[in-house]
Amino acid sequence: MLAGALSVGVLGSSWRTFAASGDSRRAYPDELLHIEAQTKGRLQPGDIITRENVHLVSDLLDPVRIYQIRDLGRQLTLVQTTTELHRLSPTAYLEASLRNAGKAKFDAKGNVVTQDGKSWIGGNPFPDPKNATEVFAAHTLSWGRHESCLYAVKEYDLDPLGQVQFQYASGWAELSSVERQTNSLNPAVTAALKDKLRLQSVFFVSPTDVRGVAYLNIWPYDQNQFPELYGYLPAFKRVRRFPTNQRFEPLIPGSELYLSDAWAAGDPFLTWGNYRIVQRGPYLGAVSGGWNAAHANWEHKTHGGPKGNTFWDTKVELVPEAIVIEATPVGYPRAPVSKKLVWFDARTLLPLAMVSYDRQGQIFRYFDGSFSLYDNGTARVLVGGGQPYWSWSAIHAFNVQTGRMTRIEQVREVAGGHSTRVNDPNIYDRYLTVDALQRLGT
Repeated sequence: MLAGALSVGVLGSSWRTFAASGDSRRAYPDELLHIEAQTKGRLQPGDIITRENVHLVSDLLDPVRIYQIRDLGRQLTLVQTTTELHRLSPTAYLEASLRNAGKAKFDAKGNVVTQDGKSWIGGNPFPDPKNATEVFAAHTLSWGRHESCLYAVKEYDLDPLGQVQFQYASGWAELSSVERQTNSLNPAVTAALKDKLRLQSVFFVSPTDVRGVAYLNIWPYDQNQFPELYGYLPAFKRVRRFPTNQRFEPLIPGSELYLSDAWAAGDPFLTWGNYRIVQRGPYLGAVSGGWNAAHANWEHKTHGGPKGNTFWDTKVELVPEAIVIEATPVGYPRAPVSKKLVWFDARTLLPLAMVSYDRQGQIFRYFDGSFSLYDNGTARVLVGGGQPYWSWSAIHAFNVQTGRMTRIEQVREVAGGHSTRVNDPNIYDRYLTVDALQRLGT
């Protein structure tokens, strides 16, 4: 581990086990699959982790969640460990990872390419990673693990006293311009995007004072380069280009979410460096059960903090193996962050949580998410090919030093008819061009 080498799976590669059986149980002993074994029977699925019993699982949590539970009243509901990997990632992404295994390498600039030097062709290029760089590079290539998405989003920004100071409704769109397995894009568009990695936009529909504000990130495929950032501000009635190396600031007042935070890998991975594995072991992660099908708009309940509304209700399970990776912002000399630690699920290489540190080495900010297959046995959301939708469900972006919290949830729909959708060919024209910014703003 200290040399940066990585062999995932205690009893063998969890990825190779999945490829053979569709299940990761054979890669891990029973004590890493059952919370009862980890706690000697004192906790089991259905129990709630509180300040009274958090000491039983303190070695399965990151330091910020321990602080939130002990001091701020956060609670976590335990559920059974999910072992079927088709419930932990989109089916199409898993199939592409299997199909293209062994076809990836790094080029002279450090970018991920195929063996013949072309842009990556889909799925995880390093599903059985050998080092920390491979983990981060693979994740940065495909955040949401779909070809394109529009997430309908609600955001709540709270002060340390639990007062909601700002509340926003927005849309977040992503499109992978190279990792495509369908022909849903116009060929002319595909040709125009051949040197790009992704397009990503965010636009706001409420409240009134930010309605029409929209931003578009255009990522070059070369991960040594910064994305181009365009924005439409209704007060100026035009699209402007913004500097993009200042990625450690909120886009809207009150928010604790920065561009750099997105999916714990919001910057080109080669603008960060010194990747190294600092820890491996079991971890409590919110990798399933995050979808609230009981609410018509998928909205989540809250608890904790001074007013009982600081944290989303969250289900966690024993992740048998998490990989903790440290990285430093080598491309940002004025960054307020000195380093970050990211916890990845070793089975899927999905980021579960991130802790960043200020320039004095003190814990600064915290980011954690919950995920779900949008299929609970009685209700489901289907995407192309009739497969259940898999995605993130809710996010916390927490400033440890100020106590400010941003809660974000993926919902079915926000005002203006913007509804969550996946692999829809209309996402590009409607949300991911400079002209689209203008239309969304007006």
